[in-house]
Order: sequence, then structure tokens, then C-alpha cells
Amino acid sequence: MECEMCGKNDTLFKTEIEGTTLNICANCSKYGKVISRAKTKYEIKTENKIKKTAEEAPLETVAENYAEIVKKKRESLKLKQEELAKMINEKESVIHHIESSASPPSITTARKLEKALHIKLVELEIPAQMPQNKKGNSEGMTIGDIIKIRQK
Repeated sequence: MECEMCGKNDTLFKTEIEGTTLNICANCSKYGKVISRAKTKYEIKTENKIKKTAEEAPLETVAENYAEIVKKKRESLKLKQEELAKMINEKESVIHHIESSASPPSITTARKLEKALHIKLVELEIPAQMPQNKKGNSEGMTIGDIIKIRQK
């Protein structure tokens, strides 16, 4: 990447000079206050890939009727809340709060309950993605459409 002051191809630094942030080389950075090292194109691409992967990953959620599922299964196995708590290495109050719908279990606790009671609590929720339009072929509303609507 090139220095925005001298054009030198070198390691760049984000530097504030007279209120403006520039990506400049080490030699030019003496004219301002260095904020940090500027990211390379490779680092930016890598970050974008990681963000896209995280956005596309399914989200784990606990079933809405978790309290009912846990309580029915525990009672059918003739376990007390105290016994179940010991089985999953949690406090008895945690089991009480879960069964009374006072607080949903964390994903970790839900996984423990699934193993101990042989039930299904954790569900995968795939995030809805915006459809990507090809250039020149838009199917949704455009800024022009919004302007026409407001003029009416």
C-alpha cells in the first residue's frame, strides 16, 4: 500500500495530522500523531471472511417450552430437583428457575440437561439472509420508487 503523503510503498500507520486521519509511512508519520498500524489488504479480506462466516452460521436457541419439557421429563424419571441438579453439576435453584420459567437456561446448561434427561432443548435457527440482487436487475424497491411514493 502506498503512503498517502509521499507515495512510498511501505508499512503504513494510521496517523492524525491536523485533524485528518491518513495512512502514511514511518518517515511521514513524524508530522502527526500515530494512532495505530494500518491494516493491509490481506488483513481486511481475512476480517471480512470471518464476519461473513459468523453471520451465516446457525444460531443456537433454547426451545420456547423448555420449562415444560424439563419438568415433565424429570418427573417421569422420578427425580427430585436436587438430584437433577447434582447430575448436571448445577445448583438446585437453577433447576427451580428453569422449571418455573423464571430464567431460560444457558446453551451450556441446556446441553447438560439434554444429556442427563435425553431430551431436545437446543434448536438451530438459521438467520434469514437478504436476497442479493444482480446489478441492473433489481426486484425490490429503489430510491426512485420511494421518491415517487412520497410525491403522491
